[in-house]
Amino acid sequence: MHHTWTRYLTPGPVHHRLGLVCLGVGLQHGTLPVVGPRVLGHHVAVLVTAGGGWYAGPDGRRHPVTAPALLWLTPGVPHHYGADPATGWDEAFVDFTGPATAAYAELGCIDADRPLVPLTDAAPARAVVARIAHAARHGNPLLEIETAAAVHELLVVLRRTRAGTGPAPGTDPVLTGLARDAFRPLTVAEHAARHGLTPAALRAAVHRATGRGPKDYLLTVRLDRAKELLAATELPVAAVARRVGYDDPAYFSRLFTRRVGTAPARFRTERARPAPGAPGGGVPGGGVPDPEHPPAPAGESV
Repeated sequence: MHHTWTRYLTPGPVHHRLGLVCLGVGLQHGTLPVVGPRVLGHHVAVLVTAGGGWYAGPDGRRHPVTAPALLWLTPGVPHHYGADPATGWDEAFVDFTGPATAAYAELGCIDADRPLVPLTDAAPARAVVARIAHAARHGNPLLEIETAAAVHELLVVLRRTRAGTGPAPGTDPVLTGLARDAFRPLTVAEHAARHGLTPAALRAAVHRATGRGPKDYLLTVRLDRAKELLAATELPVAAVARRVGYDDPAYFSRLFTRRVGTAPARFRTERARPAPGAPGGGVPGGGVPDPEHPPAPAGESV
């Protein structure tokens, strides 16, 4: 006995330019029929929220699946899976495709080498799938846009709830330490030593957490802070450069322009809102945000 609800979608060419599109969504439970063996031309995220079963990849060997778990079905990869014939499982799935899948794979949000992924909690991803299912109703004029946006969110949520990949977001001691020391004149080797790691181990840890290398991560932290200082203070560009770790303001300006796409002075002209009475910024109440203490939503205590 099983129950199945599915919707299949056909986004137009303009929707594919959103980067990701939803091709289908389904909610199923019970002793579902076995799937495959088969090969698909698009991605599918199969979320097992209760029960168990098995999964087999290209080698045909069956691996046990116990909820909460994720099955990554990637294009061109043979797969075969099924719920336990006695107890069944609860399943939600989303079919998707688009050019952004390559970037999500590079950033570690889609892992073709790890098709069976234990999750710490299926509820957040299940809630996103429920929103996709609601958006996919007939007569919704924003159907393709809403479902596409939710697929982006789903990939992030699945990355956050993946088991065995380190601390929860915002608590990774390596990333926290790198952000804290980002403005100091330290090499990657020196950053690694401060964490008791080799440079290779640091690179592996940062890539596992962010999909990027330490240099790129540190650069992003520096430029994010530089933007905040340019927008919220009247500090000279040279002073902003020094505050984010660059003694040579000309080098900072070239680096900022290359990465951001506009020069620091122009960025300030377009975005600046200096706080009244705080021309130097960088002081409490001076308008420069503290990344570690964002404001609480209205109605919540800080």
